[in-house]
Amino acid sequence: ITDAGYGEYFGHGLGHSLGLDVHEMPALNKKCKDKAEPGMLFTVEPGIYLPGWGGVRIEDVYMIKPDGLLRLTHTPNSLLELDF
Repeated sequence: ITDAGYGEYFGHGLGHSLGLDVHEMPALNKKCKDKAEPGMLFTVEPGIYLPGWGGVRIEDVYMIKPDGLLRLTHTPNSLLELDF
């Protein structure tokens, strides 16, 4: 986001854990000191918001495995361009 010139429009954390609530700790931000552990679910949801235009946020859900991450979101990450 920063490399593309939109860093100043990214004003929130990168994601959060999922559980009984939609938003749980640990959060994926600089302030959170909680540790993520295997078996936990979390979101990665970068987003930008441009004043006077709008914004976009793409959210994926992952499970932490002992040997890495498992992406649980099944939608493709490819760009779909629409002509109007």
